[in-house]
Amino acid sequence: MELSEESLRGLHRLADPAQFSLKAFSAVLRAAFQSLSPEQAAHPAVDGTVFQHIPPCHIKECQASATTCILEAVRNNVDRAALSTFLEDCKFDKERLEHFWTEYQKHRETLEILLENIGRAPPHVSDVSWRLAYKIKTNQLYKTYRPSYLVKLNLEVKTCISFGIISWLILKMFPKTSFFVL
Repeated sequence: MELSEESLRGLHRLADPAQFSLKAFSAVLRAAFQSLSPEQAAHPAVDGTVFQHIPPCHIKECQASATTCILEAVRNNVDRAALSTFLEDCKFDKERLEHFWTEYQKHRETLEILLENIGRAPPHVSDVSWRLAYKIKTNQLYKTYRPSYLVKLNLEVKTCISFGIISWLILKMFPKTSFFVL
């Protein structure tokens, strides 16, 4: 894992027990994971009593550094040994390493899914073209008294889509007609 100098400086500061007590370290780490969590609004804000002696700019720098480290670890799919080695280089002690690893393991799957879905979206219908389809039948048994339409959906992102799903949606919108999806 490679991080910028600013991120490394923030991690070194976060690892220093003289600047961040274990409670403050836990609060910053929890805030970093919550900032990446999809349900971040459901959690309360970080308690400010833990940070009374720490300048706000240091808290902000350390949280950003921890967030960057977490994202890089998830992106590179690092194991415990690699993460421990990296954090030991940043002067983390054993207790802080264990705490970081347990939090990382707790949120790892959610963050992997979050990173996988960046830039992906469900198919978006950009254009619809339709026309009335005429049926010419000679036998009275096959006579239909309802209109039939040919519908073509143009998608912005082309993926595998079941035509049954599309035609079901269209038939739900217009139950008295029959459609053919092209």
